[in-house]
Amino acid sequence: MKQKIGLILGPALFLIFYFIPGITGLSDAPRAVLAVTLFVATWWITEAIPIPATSLLPLILLPLTGGTSEKIAASAYADPIVFMYMGGFIIAIALEKCNLHKRIAMTIITMMGSNSNRIILGTMIATAFISMWISNAATALMMLPIALALIEEIKEAKFLSPESTHKFSKALLLTVAYSASIGGLATLIGSVPNAVFAAVASSSLHRTVSFAQWMLFAVPITIVLLVVLYFLLTKWLFKVEDADQVSSDFAKKELHALGPMSTDEKLTGIVFLFVSILWISSSALPASLHLSDTVISMSGAVLLFLIPAKSKKGGLLVWDDLSKLSWGILILFGGGLSLAAAFEDSGLTKWIGGLLDIVKPLPLVLIVIILTTAILFLTEVMSNTAVSNMLMPISIGLAAAIHQDAFFIMAVVALSSTCAFMLPISTPPNAAVFSSDELEMKDMIKAGFILNLFTIVIISLFVYFWLPIAFGI
Repeated sequence: MKQKIGLILGPALFLIFYFIPGITGLSDAPRAVLAVTLFVATWWITEAIPIPATSLLPLILLPLTGGTSEKIAASAYADPIVFMYMGGFIIAIALEKCNLHKRIAMTIITMMGSNSNRIILGTMIATAFISMWISNAATALMMLPIALALIEEIKEAKFLSPESTHKFSKALLLTVAYSASIGGLATLIGSVPNAVFAAVASSSLHRTVSFAQWMLFAVPITIVLLVVLYFLLTKWLFKVEDADQVSSDFAKKELHALGPMSTDEKLTGIVFLFVSILWISSSALPASLHLSDTVISMSGAVLLFLIPAKSKKGGLLVWDDLSKLSWGILILFGGGLSLAAAFEDSGLTKWIGGLLDIVKPLPLVLIVIILTTAILFLTEVMSNTAVSNMLMPISIGLAAAIHQDAFFIMAVVALSSTCAFMLPISTPPNAAVFSSDELEMKDMIKAGFILNLFTIVIISLFVYFWLPIAFGI
C-alpha cells in the first residue's frame, strides 16, 4: 500500500509544485528543483520503485525542467566521494573473499576473555571495528552467524541458568545490531550519510573533509556510544548474574578451523593496512603529492587486481568479484549529490534559508537537540540514506538562516540518520538480528528507545562542543 500511494503521490507533488508557481512564489529554476526533490523524496521514502532506480530521476528531470544543466546534474554521479566509496567497497569485497574479516572478529573475541560480559564486549569491538570499513548491513550479516553459534554453544554447555542464557542471547544479538550502526559512524566509508556529508561539503560549500578529519570528530562519539551500549546491555537491561561461568572456546575453535593465515589473507591485509594508514595520515602528507582520500581508495582497489593470488590464477580480486559491488548505493550517492548541486545552482538553498528564519531566535544548542531528536526518530521509519540525501542540502539553508557554520547542522543530519535502534525496519542490522527469533519486539523497542535518548544527548554535546575543535571552526 505504501508503494502504491508513493507511486501516485510523487508525480502528483511534482506536477502541483512545478505547474502552480503561486504556491511558492519561486522563479522557474528553483521551483523545478523543489518539484523534482519532492518527487524523488516521496519515492525514496515509500520505495515505490527500487531506491537506486529512483536515484536516477534527477539526471532525467533536472535538465528537462530547467532546474539545472545536464552537465551539473550528471557530474554529481561521478563525484570523487562516489569513487572513494567504490574503492572502500572493493577492499571490503577482498576482505570477505579471503575470510580475513572473520579472522579479525574471532581474534578480538578470543582476546577479550571468557565470561559472558567479555564475550559481549569482544563481539561489540569486533562488530564496530569491521563496520568502520564494511557496510553496516554486511557487518551484521557476517557477525550474526557467529553470535548465534556462541549462543548455541552456551545453551549446549549449560554454562548459565536458563534465565541468564535468555538475557545473554538478547544482549549479544542487540550488540551485533547496534554496534554495526555505531561503528559505521567512525569513518567516511562506514555509513552512507557520512559520505554524503563530505560530498555535499565539497560540492556546495567547496570545503574538503578528509578521512582523518572525520575520524578525529567521529571516533570519540563512536567510543562513547559503545561504552554506553555495553553498560546499558550488560549492567542494566540484560544483567547476567553468573557471567563468569562462560567460556569463549568457541572463538578459539573457529580460529583453529580457519587454520593459519594464507598468503592471500596476508597480502589483502597488507593492502587494507596500507590504505587505512594513508587515509588516516593523508592530511599530514605534503599537499604536492595530491594524495586525496579518493586517490588512496582507488589505488588500494586497483592493487587488489594487480597483486597475484597464490591460491588460484589471477589477482587477489578478479573482475567477476565485482558482481558483489553495491552499485545501487553508488547511484544513490549520485542522485543525492545531483539534487544538492541543483539546490546550490538554482538558488533554492537561499529560499529555504529564508523559510527557516523562524528558528533564528533559538540558541544553537537547542536547535541541535531538536534536530537530533527529530532526525533520529524519523530514521526509525525511513531509510537513513533517504533521510541524509533529503536533509543534507536543506541543512545548508537552515545554517544560513541561523547564521551558523553549516557543518553544525550537516553533522547532526549525518550522525542522527545513522542511529536508529528501536525497530527491525529501522536499519538492515536491526532486521538481521530480529530474524533470528531470539528477540521479541518489546526487547528491541525498550533497549532502542533508551539508547536513542543517550544518543540524542551524546550527539548534541559532541556537535556543539567538539565539532568546532575537530573541524577548526
